[in-house]
Amino acid sequence: MTIAVRFIAADGKAEVAVAAEEGARLLDVAQAADQPLEGTCEGQMACSTCHVIVDAADFAKLPRASEMEDDLLDLAPHVTRTSRLACQIVLTGLDSLTVRLPPTSRDIARR
Repeated sequence: MTIAVRFIAADGKAEVAVAAEEGARLLDVAQAADQPLEGTCEGQMACSTCHVIVDAADFAKLPRASEMEDDLLDLAPHVTRTSRLACQIVLTGLDSLTVRLPPTSRDIARR
């Protein structure tokens, strides 16, 4: 089964839609789709460089963030009530997911 994932640029002007495999990690899907999410810690939940803002309609479909994820989000700029770390979102039990990249999204390797 595939899941329709839509990435919206921070300015809202550009969108990228991809089909992701069930069980894929959102960070991996984003990086494969050339989205500017650094993921410095390679998904080990030791940074907040894969911060995304989940669409409000999709946020309730996801499992709650762990306390550790919430603590790391406290360090991320432009956090909202629907912010999550892409490394902690496993695409299961969803038909689709829409996320917006925060204004500070960047991937230092893509300079």
